[in-house]
Amino acid sequence: VSSYITPPHQLRVKMRPGKSHEDLFEGKASKKSHKSGSSIIGALQSLLGGEGAGNVVKASDGEETIHIFSVASGHLYEKLLGIMILSAWKPGIHSNDGPEALAGRWHAGDGWYDFKYDFVTYKWPSWLNPQSEKQRLIWAYKILFLDVLFPQDVPKIIFIDADQVVRADVKELWDLDLQGKVYGFVPMGDSNPDTEGFRFWKQGYWKSHLGTMPYHISALFVVDLVEFRRTSTGETLRGVYNQLSRDPNSLANLDQDLPNFAQHQVPIFTLPSEWLWCETWCSQESKDFAKTIDLCQNPLTKEPKIVMAKRIISEWQTFHNEVQALQEEHDNMSAGNPAVAGKAEL
Repeated sequence: VSSYITPPHQLRVKMRPGKSHEDLFEGKASKKSHKSGSSIIGALQSLLGGEGAGNVVKASDGEETIHIFSVASGHLYEKLLGIMILSAWKPGIHSNDGPEALAGRWHAGDGWYDFKYDFVTYKWPSWLNPQSEKQRLIWAYKILFLDVLFPQDVPKIIFIDADQVVRADVKELWDLDLQGKVYGFVPMGDSNPDTEGFRFWKQGYWKSHLGTMPYHISALFVVDLVEFRRTSTGETLRGVYNQLSRDPNSLANLDQDLPNFAQHQVPIFTLPSEWLWCETWCSQESKDFAKTIDLCQNPLTKEPKIVMAKRIISEWQTFHNEVQALQEEHDNMSAGNPAVAGKAEL
């Protein structure tokens, strides 16, 4: 990967004879390893399973593979990540049927989960302004290297934060027409009057910079990697980052502020607001239409994420129990003991 992320205008290529008419960014994936150096990126890909070549990867059942990307910073987010993956794998398990009715719909053994995952590592380029704080480093990896983190045959990725629960079929988001934009983000919620004073993007610098453009949240977004690479958007974002990061007070929320600031150069397709519901910014009335629920922190209450999850997500405990049972089964198998399925409380 690191062999083709270079400073702007220093990438040199030579087309093979008879290939001059082809798009440089299309074709089969490189066979080289996508591991170079170290970072804390976890890319959870191929929720439907299967491999293939070309720009549209097919699963074993002929369906198009959906690629989901996420990051986890610490044990809490690793636990949350497992629940997010499970909810994306089988959406819509948020009825009032209760755990007993849901229990027969799936098996907790990992042999029943037909998806594949990869861990992606990438070495920070020496020419890019560094980040010393771990959290900001994670945020930077989340947005700065989208053009080089994934194989060339991955045409699109959906980023979903670890602390979300999915309530809809992500294929709907995967198939959404971005109308020529390289990526789509959900606008920040604007329907909860209790947190109006915390909407920083509606005043001061951000109001002046954005004008009529919305400020978007980075907890969920979809990226057209073919168009992203074709337009060298990664280089544009890294150039903007290098300029802004000279000021230590800029990019407070790096992964969110950067694409929002760069909207004049890289327009954002605004996704339907129901694709991310957050109690902090959104009204209770709009929750019924939520396609994902995000556990973003409420500045008024600072409620812990697990406490919040149990309170606002009816299916949370069911998903948690299944993940916990799977973990216990794995641990027992690793120890040479019979698998024991059980339920546990967080």
